[in-house]
Amino acid sequence: MGKLKLSDRQLYAIIEAVKLGEELKPSQQAKRKAFAKYKIEGWENSKLTGIFYSIQRRLGLIDEIIEELVGVSPFILDPWLRATLRVAIEVSVFRDPNERTRQHLKGLAQFLSKKTHPFVGYYYYDLLPRILEYVPKLDTEEKRLKWDYLFPEWFIKRMKELIGDEAEELLKALNETLPTSMRVNLLKTSVEEVEDYLKSKNVRFERSERVGTVLRILDSFNPEWLFNKGWTIPQEEAAAIASLVLAPEPGETVVDLAAAPGGKTAHMAELMNNRGKIYAFDIDSARIKRMKEVLRRTGVEIAETIKADGRKAPGILGERIADRVLLDAPCTSDGTIAKNPELRWRLREKNISKVVQLQKELIESAWKLLKPGGRLLYSTCSMLPEENEGVVEWFLKRHKNAELIPLNGPYDEGFLPGTMRAWPHRHKTIGFFYALIEKKGD
Repeated sequence: MGKLKLSDRQLYAIIEAVKLGEELKPSQQAKRKAFAKYKIEGWENSKLTGIFYSIQRRLGLIDEIIEELVGVSPFILDPWLRATLRVAIEVSVFRDPNERTRQHLKGLAQFLSKKTHPFVGYYYYDLLPRILEYVPKLDTEEKRLKWDYLFPEWFIKRMKELIGDEAEELLKALNETLPTSMRVNLLKTSVEEVEDYLKSKNVRFERSERVGTVLRILDSFNPEWLFNKGWTIPQEEAAAIASLVLAPEPGETVVDLAAAPGGKTAHMAELMNNRGKIYAFDIDSARIKRMKEVLRRTGVEIAETIKADGRKAPGILGERIADRVLLDAPCTSDGTIAKNPELRWRLREKNISKVVQLQKELIESAWKLLKPGGRLLYSTCSMLPEENEGVVEWFLKRHKNAELIPLNGPYDEGFLPGTMRAWPHRHKTIGFFYALIEKKGD
């Protein structure tokens, strides 16, 4: 590969996209807006898009380098300076810029002076030689893995404690792009009908071996037509397994305590043949709006959406009213990083205890809703034991009438016998945890 060539205009476009990416979500929108301003099109767009997303993936690492060089957190710097330093580090530390590009990096001092204040431009100009000469000190295994796979060191350490030498395979899997997965909605069509449609479009796909209604799309293809008709719903295999494990039956009363965007609610309605009742709780108005649209498209007739905190559900519905409760609990979501790459740098070890407290309050609420003889599925898309086995062990100690129903596949046993875990590197899906608990009769 030749040396990287970037013009000053291209550098300006990336800097504006990075700065805008802090204000506009998703970051794709920020990139489009900034690139349009600088008339970045065609091959130029492809090249700069790669650099922009590379910065997003490496953001935590880049910010650590800024802090090392500047001596303070990048978050207290002028936003234009922060964005310019992020781009300069991506280009000079992680790539091989040609001499002309290095000169353009120096020229960014004037760009900054015009955008913000001359002193900011002078400061950047003084700092640039240290950026151009920067060499990381990779003196521990965790630091090497952090540079190779772009994860916070604490997370790497935790995964090594959990699965030893397999941790590197897991980090690698979390960096691979998962194919688009969708579940066929049997309320409206059949798997064969969807497969015939995909074949007619010359789209390659594979059927999941673990969930017969989940298809993985292996080509570049926009499945919007299938979603709009309600024939399919975007869902990963591991997420679809949750409803199958809980196995609600026609005529039952079911509560989904953290339901939006509605994929599992729709799946449970399908398993119940649209007979019975599902109460679907969520607190976010925008997500509830999306869930209602999903349920409408998929032909679900038995779900009632309720905008409320799941912890308040027993007060709203009453106690002991449900045959089954699904608590796919809010979590750190680290198991979904292959689908949401920018999430990796938002993971904070200090936030885990807050999430766990919420999970404990929600599982207590779920238990109050459950009839004797009823079943509760506790699941998360996290791989951290505190959010999974830790919550379940805490709960079982508090409730003598709670019995763990052993899960024997299709994934691996969790660290608590009877529970189950899907691992990205072993099962080619998102990371997921499952515990099925029965309420013994009084």
